[in-house]
Amino acid sequence: MARKKQAIPSYLLHKSSGQARVRCDGRDILLGQYGTEASRIRYGEIIAKIASGQQVDPMAKPKRGTSSTIEADQGPSVNEIVLAFWKHAEQHYLKRGKETSEISCFRSCLRILRQFYGMTPAKNFGPLALKAVRASMVAGDPHATDSEGKPCPRKPWARGNINIMIGRIRRVFKYAVECEMIDVGVLNSLQAVQPLLAGRTAAVDHPRRHAVEQDKIEIVKAKVRPLVQDLIDLQTLTGARSGELLGLTTGMIDRSGETWKAVLADHKCAHHGQGRMIPFGPKAQLILAKYLQADQSKRLFNMTRTAYCRAITRACDEAEITRWSPHWLRHTFATRTREQLGIEAIQSILGHTTTDMTRHYSSQMETLAMKTAQQVG
Repeated sequence: MARKKQAIPSYLLHKSSGQARVRCDGRDILLGQYGTEASRIRYGEIIAKIASGQQVDPMAKPKRGTSSTIEADQGPSVNEIVLAFWKHAEQHYLKRGKETSEISCFRSCLRILRQFYGMTPAKNFGPLALKAVRASMVAGDPHATDSEGKPCPRKPWARGNINIMIGRIRRVFKYAVECEMIDVGVLNSLQAVQPLLAGRTAAVDHPRRHAVEQDKIEIVKAKVRPLVQDLIDLQTLTGARSGELLGLTTGMIDRSGETWKAVLADHKCAHHGQGRMIPFGPKAQLILAKYLQADQSKRLFNMTRTAYCRAITRACDEAEITRWSPHWLRHTFATRTREQLGIEAIQSILGHTTTDMTRHYSSQMETLAMKTAQQVG
């Protein structure tokens, strides 16, 4: 199968000469001794031009100070500022002693950054280089390998995810500026790269999340085991995030009132100082009652978020219907609740408030949420 036009050519070995090479427009461009810093930097220069649509002259000499004529002190490399950021990230992106999902997201985008530009002096990493990294995200890489050199093909990423990942890469350079490892001008130049716009890029767009039709919910429920069925029903009745439900223990649920409730210390917006309470109405209580444990600290549901999501998407594929994921059920709940009880009821029970709204509703939010759960869930 021919390569896609937007694919980024790989860094390869020219066996007869021992040099690194990159293939462009049907011709091999030699980069210097394979595996050396100079050849990697030269490779980065070339793919930056390809990604920006510029013509590549195979006879052109490398930029002064960025390839075979490297200055004695070029400052920290991209690899070095990534390493510094990683030490910071391992401490910063923790919640209750566990890594947050940000760690795996950074791992994915920084793998590509280091693959193309790890040996490049960070001060020489500019907008064209960032666009080259982004082009690789758009195209994917069927020949990608992991840190141990094992095959790890990478599919093209979605446009929205790519824009977020590019923002994460900028965050690495922002941290380097904060630590005075590089000049702020490097970061400022990276801000010039505009986000990919819908309909104006080769990047794919995933369908927007929306409410799931009841018939599609029932189709999936018929193909999954009872635990997944109950989780689907609980999300539909409460609007809770899947991670919030999967983290519940018996001790977290206050069953003293007509409406049960769980106050979460660990949730998505906890680091912003925002509270989170999930109320459970009569229908939700019937489901929860089946999973209450004698051990107050034991989780109610023996399942991970990944396994829960996979069970639903696999059922969608088997039924040959459009895929939907657990988070779509939050939209389903919001749509139904707004139709029945209005926008304030949604804000109270989903915990979606700005600072001003929090002040305005502070004395009413929990009461409204409890009433909403009593009527809806």
